[in-house]
Amino acid sequence: MISFSVFDYIIIGLYFVIVLYVGLRTKSSDKSTVDYLVAGRVLTLPAFVATLVSTFYGGVLGVGEFTYRFGISSWFLNAFPYYFFIVIFAFFLSRKIRKTELFTIPDKLEQTYGKKVGLFGAILIFFLVTPAPYLLMLGIITQVIFGIPLFWAMIICLLFSIVYLFKGGLLADVRVNIVEFIIMFAGFGLILPFCFFELGGLDYLKTNLPTESLSLTGGNSLQYMLVWFFIGAWALVDPSFHQRCYAAKNGSIAKNGVLISLIFWFIFDFLTTTAGLYARADLPNIDNPAMSYPLLADKILPPIAKGLFFTGMIATIMSTLHSYIFISATTLGNDIIPRIKHTGNRLNEYSKIGIIITSVVSILIVIWIPSVVNIWYTVGSIIIPALLISIISSYTKRFTISPAFILGAMIASFSISLICMLYGQFNLIDGYASYPFDIEPMYPGLFVGIIIYSIGFIIQNINRKPELAGT
Repeated sequence: MISFSVFDYIIIGLYFVIVLYVGLRTKSSDKSTVDYLVAGRVLTLPAFVATLVSTFYGGVLGVGEFTYRFGISSWFLNAFPYYFFIVIFAFFLSRKIRKTELFTIPDKLEQTYGKKVGLFGAILIFFLVTPAPYLLMLGIITQVIFGIPLFWAMIICLLFSIVYLFKGGLLADVRVNIVEFIIMFAGFGLILPFCFFELGGLDYLKTNLPTESLSLTGGNSLQYMLVWFFIGAWALVDPSFHQRCYAAKNGSIAKNGVLISLIFWFIFDFLTTTAGLYARADLPNIDNPAMSYPLLADKILPPIAKGLFFTGMIATIMSTLHSYIFISATTLGNDIIPRIKHTGNRLNEYSKIGIIITSVVSILIVIWIPSVVNIWYTVGSIIIPALLISIISSYTKRFTISPAFILGAMIASFSISLICMLYGQFNLIDGYASYPFDIEPMYPGLFVGIIIYSIGFIIQNINRKPELAGT
């Protein structure tokens, strides 16, 4: 049982008051699609960096769990792969995305490959950016702090996360992100000095950590680590990256903002990984590794400091929760419903309805898969293979192929990865999924998608040669 002082509760309460104040006072025209969905395309560099950094780093309890279980290898599983693909995104995609003047990824897929590809991509993206893992994490933290049942804790968190989105749209989301950016760094920057002076430095960690915690692999197989490396390609298809680029003032802000954000992610990864190692060294017998940060804070931090740290955790998670709720909602309102039925000028209205639908779906997913890491792994393994090729190729004309082939590649990738995932879940050995031929579900889906895309690419180029010869 984690204890809190009155001062801790006051600090945590002040955070929620400030968030509501900043979010609700945001004036954005909910009648203009440009204003509501992409903040009028006027994001400056500081705002761009603050919103992107905080939005794309919400899985803090999952990071704690990974570090507790796998030690420094968690950096190679959950940090380095993302750095690699984020650099690719910054140099090869960010400016192109801003130049399109579109609103969402499905808009680009439809522009390049047609309505069917745009619709299927929108459905996949809706589940890719599910706020479910972040809702679960924030619900757990709220349950720990206030001692209320998890279900009601999640409902309360949802209400605090969506109320200002109805009127303020992306601009409200961004302004709240700026507050959360400051608080998340302050919170995690606070705990490390206490760990150092209370427990010790590098020598303490070397002495008290198990050998595998200091191993680069953490006891994981190469195939498992490669899956997480390719899950890092999430950065290339994550709508939060694309949405922020669409909303940037210009292409230079989009590119430089992504690169500067990478520096802040590196710093925050250092803070979270080091805190996780201290938790593993000082609390070696935690039943639930996802609770490593809260339990470490309870043991190490005095009143007020504890409240600030928990507020930092809440801000880290909540920043992603409300951002992904908004992205999922706009995916429904702007990308799915209009491609099924004519909506006229009611895109914003349907996006607001999408906020409610997204919230309900998130709760259902948490009930179905009550594990943060498992939600990430399942969603990433099934959906990323289906989106990766189509999104990347859509921004480079020479790599585009016929809509029929790209749609076939997307459907085949998704279906095969899903079938392999379900097969493994229905064939457990000692509690672990046993996949066909012991191959992780992402690989077959990605392989088949690449094969179909390659066939389409070859046929496309064969057809182009006679056209070029005749000109």
